[in-house]
Amino acid sequence: MTLTRRTLVAAGLAAPAILTLGGRARAATTLKISHQFPGGTLEEGDFRDRACRKFAAALAERSKGALELQVYPGSSLMKTNAQFGAIRKGALDMTLYPSPYAGGEVPEMNIGLMPGLVTSYAQATAWKNAPVGRKLTEILESKGVVVVSWVWQAGGVASRDRPLFAPGDAKGLKVRGGSREMDLMMKAAGAATLSIPSNESYAAMQTGACDAVITSSTSLISFRLEELSKSLTSGAQHTYWLMWEPIMMSKIVFDRLPKDQQDLIMAIGAELETFGQAGAKADDTRVEEVFAKAGAKVQQLDEKTLGQWRDIAKDTAWKDFAGKSTSCAELLKLAEQVS
Repeated sequence: MTLTRRTLVAAGLAAPAILTLGGRARAATTLKISHQFPGGTLEEGDFRDRACRKFAAALAERSKGALELQVYPGSSLMKTNAQFGAIRKGALDMTLYPSPYAGGEVPEMNIGLMPGLVTSYAQATAWKNAPVGRKLTEILESKGVVVVSWVWQAGGVASRDRPLFAPGDAKGLKVRGGSREMDLMMKAAGAATLSIPSNESYAAMQTGACDAVITSSTSLISFRLEELSKSLTSGAQHTYWLMWEPIMMSKIVFDRLPKDQQDLIMAIGAELETFGQAGAKADDTRVEEVFAKAGAKVQQLDEKTLGQWRDIAKDTAWKDFAGKSTSCAELLKLAEQVS
């Protein structure tokens, strides 16, 4: 009788299926990846969910079934804010996760959404192989996290009523910024801030707890914020909101795998970065179309206004971050070297 996962489960055995690969037996390994975004398919839906599904498909095919990756969208496996701590402890295998959500445990992660620091995809892409990227990777590995795939996303502002465009527009608004640093900039401009994951933005706007949401173009679409918004400030041309949202893996889990499987995971992760950047850029354009169709006023941030926001950010968020530790100060200095 040939043992398969199905026959083992049917027999009530808590054992993995056994595959014969390259002349030697190896147990098939099932990994789980969690993220907070809406689920879809390989071809349709939020590109971040699709990236995870493409990862799973490539992993199964190229490992010849030795590795299986199960995708859990919409925080269906565990709550959003718990995912980073879980991969550090080995309780979760992988996550596609907004970097600033991890700032409470690893403060250096907040540099992934530092207002005005990264203002183009070319600059963002250069981080991976620059000293700042190598330093960030090193810090995360020391905390039990392996960076598998680098994904960056530009973002904009959806407002229930009046636009949030220039710093002078922020006074009196309740704003979801997405990171401690973004909140510091907004507070300096006169706004009150709300700290919630982006998947809670719709409810916050619907109840009036939040007047404006700053998040990625993809999240503005996926969480249907056009239904509640009268205006959109787009980051398609210029933006102070560009976030690092990597696919990460538990180092505990990664280190248990044989070298060929580790190499395969890292290779697929690197290959997906092109897909991720293309998806992010496409949504920067698509979000304008979605909001305009819904009747919202759409305007693009200009270079002069970006400079005004950046000046505020440097005096508040950048200083605060650099003052946290020598490590944070070093990261910021390295990041400023990437033009």
